[in-house]
Amino acid sequence: MTFTMIIELLIVLAALYVGSRYGSLALGAISGIGLAILVFGFGLKPGTPPTDVIYIIIAAVTCAGTLQASGGMDWMIQIAEKLLRKHPDHITFLGPLTTFFLTVLVGTGHVVYTIMPIICDIALKKGIRPERPCGVSSVASQVGITCSPIAAAVVAFVTISNANGYMVSIPQVLMVTIPACLIGLMCAAAASYKRGKDLDKDPEFLKRKSDPEQYAYMYGSSATTLDKVITKEAKASVFIFLGALLIIVGFAFCQMIHVGDKTLAEQIAIPKMNICIQIIMLMAAACNIMFCKASPKKAVAGAVWQSGMVAVVAIYGIAWLADTYFGNYMDQMKLMLADLVTSYPWSIAVVFFLVSVLINSQGAVVVAMLPLAYELGIAGPVLLGVLPSVYGYFFIPNYPSDIATVNFDRSGTTVIGKYLLNHSFMMPGLISVVVATIVGYLLTNVVFAGYFASFIQ
Repeated sequence: MTFTMIIELLIVLAALYVGSRYGSLALGAISGIGLAILVFGFGLKPGTPPTDVIYIIIAAVTCAGTLQASGGMDWMIQIAEKLLRKHPDHITFLGPLTTFFLTVLVGTGHVVYTIMPIICDIALKKGIRPERPCGVSSVASQVGITCSPIAAAVVAFVTISNANGYMVSIPQVLMVTIPACLIGLMCAAAASYKRGKDLDKDPEFLKRKSDPEQYAYMYGSSATTLDKVITKEAKASVFIFLGALLIIVGFAFCQMIHVGDKTLAEQIAIPKMNICIQIIMLMAAACNIMFCKASPKKAVAGAVWQSGMVAVVAIYGIAWLADTYFGNYMDQMKLMLADLVTSYPWSIAVVFFLVSVLINSQGAVVVAMLPLAYELGIAGPVLLGVLPSVYGYFFIPNYPSDIATVNFDRSGTTVIGKYLLNHSFMMPGLISVVVATIVGYLLTNVVFAGYFASFIQ
């Protein structure tokens, strides 16, 4: 690696670090500063923005935004709350399962803002240390991203893999990520089951509880969605959304089924999946607006749509910056890393994780780093197996869902920690990601090695 390459890499890392300090839109915008320095200052050839992935995110977020605006998401949260309140003793396991599957359905982890206060309330009223379900539930809301058929990380993995000769489909990705991530989450929940002191033995909690004002703050009200009136239009919007997901998965299966020397999708002229997802999501959004009273103004003002657009800007800037740097030095990268990736191809998981610590977006990690991984000669089944490792931004607790969870826990047991890294999300995050990555790798490269290797063209 030359001195110039090192300086330029430091510029890339500095742009990512500064962007993460400001958060939100800054991740993508400040990447533009790094891009300008590389292109205009060092004369590098500009890379290519990930337009296909961005278009899919816009379509999916628009659909999810109209679902929220119609009240459909309130109905989904209400159903989840009924389940949780019916089995409060098992909140440490049911809480993360709930946030996980809500993310899988909606494609964004920001749905946690509605359900997390309920998880905290149930745990506190049952006398369970809220840190136990809250820490792992916040992690689960982000783990679900690599298991959602409409999430940017999954769609980007399929799109980039297909472009590099690994013809894997969305259902095949989910066949690996869903069981791997669920096993990882249940291991994290089991480790959290007796985590910390019980509330009746925690001196700090008991001290707060003895204060009448603090007691009223902790126990004086209940977070709930059960009092919300769910309209028939709200319920209809959920069925429209779920129908759209089923159609997408159905089209994806058509890409897998071969009839002679062609896939069923080719036989009946179904477009590529990136096009299918965009069309179906936009159609579902239109149906929610026209038939389910989803106000467009309310949709764009909602948390789901706004957080999705932030993700678009982040992926746009970060992926373009990374593609510019790695694209100009691909030959040098191959020479430097060839021995490592040949001997230990799974080590790319460590790279994915470390990049994710800096980039608060799993989709951005996939878009930025997956092309490099393929260029280095790492096999598609290996990359599919280690896909859960793209979630590492729990490591530094500055992600909105983690910060919100700390604030939602009125008991004060879910904390950031005095030394920053000793926070409530570290243990469940590490256990979940490490176990999921190992299980995913074993599924694609040991248990079903021949099956997943067969998609390489």
